Amino acid sequence: MSTTPTVVEAGAPRDDTAQSATRESAVMSVRGAAIWAMGGQYLSFAIQFITSVIISRFFLAPAEVGLFSIALAAAMVVSVLQDFGLSRYISGLPVIDADAMARCSTVALVFSFVVAGMIAASAFPMAHAYGHADLAPILLIIAGSYVFVPFAVVPMALMGRKMSFHGHFAVNVGGALAQGVVALVLSWLGFKAFALAWATLANGVARGMIAQLLRPALPWPLRFDGVLPIVSTGSRLTTLYACGALGNRTPDMIVGKLLGLLSVGLYSRAASLSDQFRMLISGAIGSVFFPAFARKRDAGEPLGPPYLRVVAGYTAVIWPGMAGLALAAQPVVHLLYGDKWMEVAPLLATISLTEIFLVMLPLHTDLPILLGRLNKLMVFNVIDTVMSLSLLAVGCLWFGTLGAAGSRVVYGVFWVALYARFLQGLVGFDVRALLITYAKSGIATLAALAPLAAVYALWMGPRVITLPVLIPAVGAGIGLWLVTLVLIRHPALDDLFGLITHLPGGHRLRPLHQAITAR
Repeated sequence: MSTTPTVVEAGAPRDDTAQSATRESAVMSVRGAAIWAMGGQYLSFAIQFITSVIISRFFLAPAEVGLFSIALAAAMVVSVLQDFGLSRYISGLPVIDADAMARCSTVALVFSFVVAGMIAASAFPMAHAYGHADLAPILLIIAGSYVFVPFAVVPMALMGRKMSFHGHFAVNVGGALAQGVVALVLSWLGFKAFALAWATLANGVARGMIAQLLRPALPWPLRFDGVLPIVSTGSRLTTLYACGALGNRTPDMIVGKLLGLLSVGLYSRAASLSDQFRMLISGAIGSVFFPAFARKRDAGEPLGPPYLRVVAGYTAVIWPGMAGLALAAQPVVHLLYGDKWMEVAPLLATISLTEIFLVMLPLHTDLPILLGRLNKLMVFNVIDTVMSLSLLAVGCLWFGTLGAAGSRVVYGVFWVALYARFLQGLVGFDVRALLITYAKSGIATLAALAPLAAVYALWMGPRVITLPVLIPAVGAGIGLWLVTLVLIRHPALDDLFGLITHLPGGHRLRPLHQAITAR
């Protein structure tokens, strides 16, 4: 991933050393960006996770969480308009100047008011449809948070374009801190579901302020000349994201309408914990891959081999993580949330397994956009959305809350079948190499699960296992996972060690890294 071309005069000998150094520098910059992105993701996750545990354990009941979940899901269906494709548009521009920044900021401001207005307009109809008057003011508060979105969108896109993910770290962590503090204080004061709504507003305000301090790009004065290319690109991307949002954001609304507030509270908590855990493992890395692949595209390099490296990294880490969460669902829910939330455990176990399928083909949206296949991607996305919602509705009607969770696993299987051929034709990866990577990741996953499974079978079952037993079993699983990766020579080893050596003190592992990769 060369950031700058190597200049070679006609007839001059090729400087392989210089080119090698340039490639190494590019790899280092991507890994460094990944460290910042992961650090921000991990710290934000920790803040949000601790907040949710405290609130759920001491302040809010499942039905109250369910009420907020319905409101947030409704808002987030509309919120796909907030970015309007600006992050991808700015990342893809060969050059960006002050005029282009002003136009992008103007578009961001206009659509933030469109989003806020649409959410506000839906407030009272939603309250009437669900028969809960509190939905209306909650939605109005959430609508206010989107007014502050444009103050963060363009600055973060500009920082991402330059791989300056330390800025993303500050914005994400600052927003999470503001949200966590407001949620805890207001929950303690008895605001119930309204505490979560006001916390969402605090997050939007904090993100906008921090982003502007780090990379000023105020949407003023407004510039409407020359915005047609932005609107054209944004409208197509927004149509795509709208389809995705229907599939990703409406499950809480469907479960709430068909099964009630208690069910949606339980389902939402399971889905949220699964999603947070996945993001903890590797969610932030995806923000680094898009500009990295853009560089390879611009350099005319093949995308198949780096795509296989991405698959290897995702499956090597996320598969054992999500399978482990499924296996430990009962003790995790009991230890974190207490007895009143134990019905979440079987839902969490089922939904966590879905993530195994959904990371088998990463970047399924980013790469088609990058390679100019947006129209075909939109067709696949419509099929994807219809499939997701249909399976969810059938699961709810036939089997209740467990059926809703079970439908996600069925959806995951069909999702892989839907996108596999499309991505293979687009990127040109080696199918045999892909299957070998899956097999090695599967072996590593089984190794990671073995210690906890042995504890269940020979000593303590999931209902009675204690924290002093659970933690060593998980630690042993991580150790066995690492050893297995080395023994089977997993293709993700080099990148995993490369990331670790960028951490503080990680340079001490470089001799081990070199010894393993030299074998």
